[in-house]
Amino acid sequence: MKTIGLIGGMSWESTAQYYRLLNEFTRDRLGGLHSARCVLYSVDFAEIEQLQVQGRWTEAGEILAAAAKALEAAGAEMVLICTNTMHKVADRVEAAVSIPLLHLADATAQAVRASGLHRVGLLGTAFTMEQDFYRGRLEAGGLDVRIPDADGRTTVHHVIYEELCLGIVREESRTAYQKIITDLVAGGAQGIILGCTEIELLIRPEDSPVPLFPTARLHAAAAVHTALTGTQNNRPTTSTSR
Repeated sequence: MKTIGLIGGMSWESTAQYYRLLNEFTRDRLGGLHSARCVLYSVDFAEIEQLQVQGRWTEAGEILAAAAKALEAAGAEMVLICTNTMHKVADRVEAAVSIPLLHLADATAQAVRASGLHRVGLLGTAFTMEQDFYRGRLEAGGLDVRIPDADGRTTVHHVIYEELCLGIVREESRTAYQKIITDLVAGGAQGIILGCTEIELLIRPEDSPVPLFPTARLHAAAAVHTALTGTQNNRPTTSTSR
């Protein structure tokens, strides 16, 4: 098995889920006491969050690029950015190393296509929902992407940063997300991309009338598949569908 390099800490709540998922998928594939070969570089999210808010993406990209270099030096044979939003600087990270970067949006688009769907709602941070670096990548992968209205986007973003990144899971927030999902489905969404890795801490399959595509789970599954086979091919059975 190749060694998987993780750029994590954004937030550590979801990075912990990545570690669990990588090991579960490896055990499921290999059996017995097998676990994933991986190296983690965990950044200080407070620093990254301030750079996001201030629009200082070049500096944020430099931090993640340095993390990727450290992972490569530590023996990583591929790298994952364990957050959707920071794929805004994926090109900079990819250019900093000689090992492949497994892009989260690509793994997600592959899973959606494999399910036979193409029109999806996207939940994530305001950066992820509103900017082109992520939506555009999904659309280039053949998807028709819908996002919540302005009030919905504000709610989704607030819950991520003020609650989920701090490990707070509130039933009221789950209800608010369910309303947003219902509105997206009414607007034609056939499935919902949980386009922030923390959202998987809040939204469960039973919370949606249509299939969910949990990006941390899909990313981890794609990484294990690549580490074991040497090919990038997401496995559709890892999406949480109804």
